[in-house]
Amino acid sequence: MARIEPINPKDATGKAKGLLDGVQAKFGKAPNIFKTMAHSPAALEGFLQLHGALADGVLSASFQEQVALCVSEISDCNYCLAAHTAIGKGVGLSEDDVIASRQGGSTDSKTQAGLEFVRQIISNQSWISDHDYNAVKQAGYSSEEVIEMITLVENTYSPNT
Repeated sequence: MARIEPINPKDATGKAKGLLDGVQAKFGKAPNIFKTMAHSPAALEGFLQLHGALADGVLSASFQEQVALCVSEISDCNYCLAAHTAIGKGVGLSEDDVIASRQGGSTDSKTQAGLEFVRQIISNQSWISDHDYNAVKQAGYSSEEVIEMITLVENTYSPNT
């Protein structure tokens, strides 16, 4: 049972209604995370703006979903895993890609290095060693991509979700 009950979009008012209407228009429905966040329109708006900004960033949609799958597995969040599996497949990930991403792996060496970097961010509680930074840079990631990976992790990781 949810501690905070999601708001039914039909019952939403004011800014929360406008935001949930936008979510429904984009996704075809409003997932529970958005309906729950609608209790604070400021939080929901900020969350949506950050995700929108990252969607326009340099990391591909498929890699962003691979990061989300890796983070969701570490967080042990079945809800997140289900959502990001569906989204990942929608942006072109195969079933094998999904499974590998959950484990922090990939057959592509650059993607593998990026997912390993993500795992290190989490295991080191957001402290990034010179070794980890140099490894991801040597794999071919730009500073912009590194910053976006860190932001994705920081915005997605939630231990004991």
